[in-house]
Amino acid sequence: MPFADELLGRPAALALVDALRDAAPGTPLKRLEAAAEALGPLALRERSDLLRDATLADLALPYAEFAAVVRRAAEGPRPFSGWLIWPVTSAVAALAVADGSTGAFDDALDLLAELTPRLTSEFAIRVLLRHDLDRALDRIRDRWLTAEDEHVRRLASEGTRPYLPWSSRVPGILQDPAATVPILTALYRDESEYVRRSVANHLNDISRHAPGLVVDTAAAWLAAPDASTRALVRRALRTLVKKGDPAALALLGFEPAELEITSLTLDRTVVAVGESVTFSARVTNRGRETARLAIDYIVHHRKANGTTTGKTFKLTVTSLAPGETLDLAKQHSFRVITTRRYHPGQHAIELQVNGIAAGRTAFELLPG
Repeated sequence: MPFADELLGRPAALALVDALRDAAPGTPLKRLEAAAEALGPLALRERSDLLRDATLADLALPYAEFAAVVRRAAEGPRPFSGWLIWPVTSAVAALAVADGSTGAFDDALDLLAELTPRLTSEFAIRVLLRHDLDRALDRIRDRWLTAEDEHVRRLASEGTRPYLPWSSRVPGILQDPAATVPILTALYRDESEYVRRSVANHLNDISRHAPGLVVDTAAAWLAAPDASTRALVRRALRTLVKKGDPAALALLGFEPAELEITSLTLDRTVVAVGESVTFSARVTNRGRETARLAIDYIVHHRKANGTTTGKTFKLTVTSLAPGETLDLAKQHSFRVITTRRYHPGQHAIELQVNGIAAGRTAFELLPG
């Protein structure tokens, strides 16, 4: 992933200065120019916030006049897209909330929809959702779900996600998981894969605190599908499947089965950080019906306090006829990665078949 200075660095900040100077001739933009030179030590969101605050300080205008400047910049000859849009959309949302009128609130939503194809307005819309969730959701449902631009339709789903990455939470959405389901139901058969992917990720977010609602929603979609619905539902249920949720697994066709699972065998009992361990196991269908199986494996990592936490990894999806046997083998690496810190001590690996864990086998992890 690019570094913050490649996404929202000095060139982008100075491009914002040029675009706003054209749109508001004669307005000194000294704070924004200074902010462009002060981005170095800041993380991406901090950069956006600094540029937002500088923009609002330089263009100390009522909401309507500020929005007019932004629209002129968007229509002007200067580049007005990419990561410089993030602080602009944040400024629009902040000023609309400060204005306090429904007119400013509604226009801000319209302006965010106009700007979202230039990067995304998904972060800025959170400010408006926190301020007046019901009004925002009503307007989104009325205006965005049938918009011609796929970026606007995606904004309806992505901007209202419960756990949108890089964004603040919206308490009302967390407290009422069903609040955004009508948006998703209107979009799950959208012609754009870009939109459908957002819908799947949004429904997956909801599964963290309302799994029953997610399974019921997915079941309703599967009852009225198009060619992409089953793939969308699989993506939406991925967290529940990893957790072994029986209802989610059953909805995808992974019913309880009469299986014989041998204990895992490891090729070593001591592994150093940076090395790999290979495990093998055998699964036999002892039932009278063909069994459709979702086979994962769980690595139980030791934490700093001595307890363990499991992380589920996909292994295979298959079907076994009555009496049929499947031999499994997988190499798992403990190479050093930035997203995980390994703690020496006892670890374990086990299979998870249709949500049922079996064959847990321990090994020792040594420092690299």
